[in-house]
Amino acid sequence: MDYYIFLVTVPNIDEGKKIANILVESRLAACVNIIQNMFSIYRWRGNIERENELLLIIKTTEKNCDLLIQKVGEIHSYSNPECVAFKIEKGSEKYLDWINEVVD
Repeated sequence: MDYYIFLVTVPNIDEGKKIANILVESRLAACVNIIQNMFSIYRWRGNIERENELLLIIKTTEKNCDLLIQKVGEIHSYSNPECVAFKIEKGSEKYLDWINEVVD
C-alpha cells in the first residue's frame, strides 16, 4: 500500500475547513492539517501576486489520489488550485495502518 501527502493552498480558514471536512467525511482523506499565517508570492496571469494563504496538509492512500484531486478541483474557489502530492517513503507503521483503515 502506498500513502501520499497532498499540499493544497486556500485563501481563508472557512474554505480550508470546508475542504477538509468534505475530504475527511467522504473518506478521501484520513486527516487534514490546516496551517495558518502563510504568505505566498507567485506569478499568475503575467503578474507577481502576494497573498496571505493557508496550507492544507492532506494524508491519503494512492487509490484515493485521483478522486481527491478531482474533488479539490470541484470545490475549491481558485480556478487553478494547487493540489500536489508527495509519496510517503517512510513512516510509523501504526500511523500508516490507521490511514488505510479510515479511508475508502
